[in-house]
Amino acid sequence: MIYSKSALLLIAVLAVILFLTSCSKNDDDIGPSPIPEPGNEVVYLPVVVHVMHNGEGIGEGPNLSNERINRQIEILNEDYRRKVETKGFNDHPDGGDAQIEFVLAKKTPTGAQTDGINRIDASQINVPELGYNQNHFAQYAYWNPNAYINIWTSALPESMMCLVLGSATAPETDLPGTQYLPVPGPNDAEGILINWMHFGESDIDCHARFGRTLTHEMGHYLGLLHTWGSGDCETNDFCDDTPAVDSHVFGKVPFIGCAGEEIMIGNYMNYSHDEVMNIFTKDQIQRMHYVLKNHPGRNALLTSPAL
Repeated sequence: MIYSKSALLLIAVLAVILFLTSCSKNDDDIGPSPIPEPGNEVVYLPVVVHVMHNGEGIGEGPNLSNERINRQIEILNEDYRRKVETKGFNDHPDGGDAQIEFVLAKKTPTGAQTDGINRIDASQINVPELGYNQNHFAQYAYWNPNAYINIWTSALPESMMCLVLGSATAPETDLPGTQYLPVPGPNDAEGILINWMHFGESDIDCHARFGRTLTHEMGHYLGLLHTWGSGDCETNDFCDDTPAVDSHVFGKVPFIGCAGEEIMIGNYMNYSHDEVMNIFTKDQIQRMHYVLKNHPGRNALLTSPAL
């Protein structure tokens, strides 16, 4: 098809406008540098799982088995890669393959070989009580966050099942909405904290039993907000292809959000039931890749010696 010069100019202008407004619902607020499209190559990120327990044998209670830990990492990759014939697959037009995979670390900070699983008997170690947060658990084990994604599985009592799931620290970038994320202070530990009962697959009596707690928290670690963001229909989570909602999203049944639009119940950045979660949108994926490109610590993970 042949276009006139004026038509080509109009097309170019429209393309620039669309590019500059992607992944943001706020046109006149602060904004980031333009978010690039994800590359064509899969990126690999190293993780270490610090398994906190109280002296139980491997595979008993919070001292999770190797099989369960490996399966959790497999689930994480099924979700981020939108793998066919897994619970992480979707055929939604706004869904995508994040082209991010997670690998259990192959080397410790001292260069020794490892399977990426670091077991710690907390009953044999006395540390100051700092609350239920990353700083507390970093006293037991904390590997360089520029080379590893630190994940702690906490040995909470079973009475905390379905009440405490997980938390993550977020990266500080120039992306809009960063002010609504839990960015750590200069001396705070970075990483992800998961209640051991919600790590991997299990048959517990709770909606969070298929390993999606880590998928969700990893999204925060890579810069994603909840779909409701700041609780405002206009700015929301700063990603246009997640239908706007201004309240927390729970359960497994979609409802009508902002502007009469049905919310995306299956989005990993909701508090939806694990069984229905199956989508990161293209704008969310762009946001995570922007973080991996522009945040010094997250970018350093791409060339970690732990890989």
